[in-house]
Amino acid sequence: FWLKEDRAQHRQPLHSTLEPACQEPKQSRMASQAQISKKRKFVADGVFYAELNEFLMRTLSEDGYAGVEVRVTPIRTEIIIRATRTREVLGEKGRRIRELTAVVQKRYGFPENSVELFAERVENRASCAMAQCESLRYKLLGGLAARRACYGVIRFIMENGAKGVEVIISGKLRAQRAKAMKFKDGYLISTGEPKKHYIAEAVRHVCMRQGMLGIKVKIMLAHDPEGIMGPKMPLPDNVIIHEPKEDVPVMQPSAEDQSHGGYQGDGQ
Repeated sequence: FWLKEDRAQHRQPLHSTLEPACQEPKQSRMASQAQISKKRKFVADGVFYAELNEFLMRTLSEDGYAGVEVRVTPIRTEIIIRATRTREVLGEKGRRIRELTAVVQKRYGFPENSVELFAERVENRASCAMAQCESLRYKLLGGLAARRACYGVIRFIMENGAKGVEVIISGKLRAQRAKAMKFKDGYLISTGEPKKHYIAEAVRHVCMRQGMLGIKVKIMLAHDPEGIMGPKMPLPDNVIIHEPKEDVPVMQPSAEDQSHGGYQGDGQ
């Protein structure tokens, strides 16, 4: 027993045996602890974006909410809200946007005047899947028949220059048995790299009296060389057929040219 006690007395902490040259200064250790790892940073940014998108989706659903973009600058964080009706998002004399700014600032602990919200208008709302999904949702809540509502949305999208559209609606549509209905029009790709640039997709849920309905809208945008109304990148399998050149009329050979014809030894 006394041997164990003696060993315990002679045991020294590990940091006291290190030489002073190996020890880190206290300030640098504190700084390294304050820095967040790259992995945690990307996860935290993703969670922040998802939570903000969900909050704005529920708050601004009636105002044609069409997505959010977060820009982090050294001075402040800019949050750009895309919507079809920006006047309703801003509110009377900018009251509503100030309320949203205050909510975001308090929820995420931003310092004073370090976060700012902006509203950006969507140029072509027919090519925005989120806006059309919300439009279909409110049509169904208003009591319009599912088939008629879907065909109305598809016609509006195709008339405004989209290349293709697909609408899927599933749930208890008429009877107690749930089913899914799919409506398609135009040309629509579903795989590959161009899908990331050409397909706009949105999903919404509608709480009806019979139960919950699911809505999915997929829109294939048309190619725009300027990149304003659609993707700038052309489709890789797109074939451009040029107009044929005008045929130059073939001139008839003259009589002199005909007289010198033939081989050299024909006359002999």
